[in-house]
Amino acid sequence: MKYNRVLLKLSGEALMGSQQYGIDPQRLNDYADEIIEAAKSGVQIGIVIGGGNIFRGLQGASKGMDRIQGDYMGMLATVINSMALQSTIQGKGQKATLLSGLYIDRIADTMSSAKAIRLLEEGHIVVMGAGTGNPFFTTDTGSALRAVEIKADIILKGTRVDGIYTADPEKDPTATKFDHITYDEAYQRNLKVMDMTAFTMCKENNMPMYVFDMNTKGNLLKVLKGEEIGTLVTK
Repeated sequence: MKYNRVLLKLSGEALMGSQQYGIDPQRLNDYADEIIEAAKSGVQIGIVIGGGNIFRGLQGASKGMDRIQGDYMGMLATVINSMALQSTIQGKGQKATLLSGLYIDRIADTMSSAKAIRLLEEGHIVVMGAGTGNPFFTTDTGSALRAVEIKADIILKGTRVDGIYTADPEKDPTATKFDHITYDEAYQRNLKVMDMTAFTMCKENNMPMYVFDMNTKGNLLKVLKGEEIGTLVTK
């Protein structure tokens, strides 16, 4: 395998599958199968998943809700998704542990880098919920932070598109795909890959990121083997 330890970032919206809201059980099972297959190859896997299929703090704030309260609601949405993924992975016989950026002792242990690394080394898939545990930070920033904390080799950003394009390929048929791009260039081109805080954290800590299509069966394992099927983002 090309990587020893990775941070897999998944969007909450991806869990909706063909639904308009919530969690599609089939998509959840498919993701769990892909992740377990990857873990069985010997790669240590940490996971951060968004909560946009349930609630987004910014959307609440745009409708008059207090931004801080809205962000905490969004964090709890990520915990729901994280619990669902952890439970599904465990149900298939694979060790998985949920750590949380918020103190929720009946549901998850509190996140710490030492705890996460120990669990990864013991063969657990470690799902890290509740973002950074602080308002005003996205799960993109949360994934960048957790990747640095667990000393991951790379962030794997699983999306429904097979990489980064010059424009949205679902809207612009002339959009062309990048095989490799720098964080600075992605930001200058205003490519909506991650927010600026996440970009800065990745760049300052020399944390590469690989964007790929997670919804195609077998792609996660292909990326771990070093097959070039997406877009690499580096400093």
